[in-house]
Amino acid sequence: MYLGVVTSPCFGRVEKIQIKNEERIYEWDPLFMIKADDGHEEMIITGVSGEVESLEVQEGDDVIPGMVLVYIKEDLYVTGSD
Repeated sequence: MYLGVVTSPCFGRVEKIQIKNEERIYEWDPLFMIKADDGHEEMIITGVSGEVESLEVQEGDDVIPGMVLVYIKEDLYVTGSD
């Protein structure tokens, strides 16, 4: 089993979570919307497909760069962009 990790790229607050625990996600799906401290909104996507193993944040949580947002149990299938 391979675990993918999605981390926050900036300081900010989680405005919206578009996935749920144990949900199947696909490469390039939008996962989170983070409102950065400077006011811009950052859409967080993933480059892997798989199943959400563990959501580590909730809407309204403050985040910092490198903070883990979600662990993903990656598929072992090769995707079209690989």
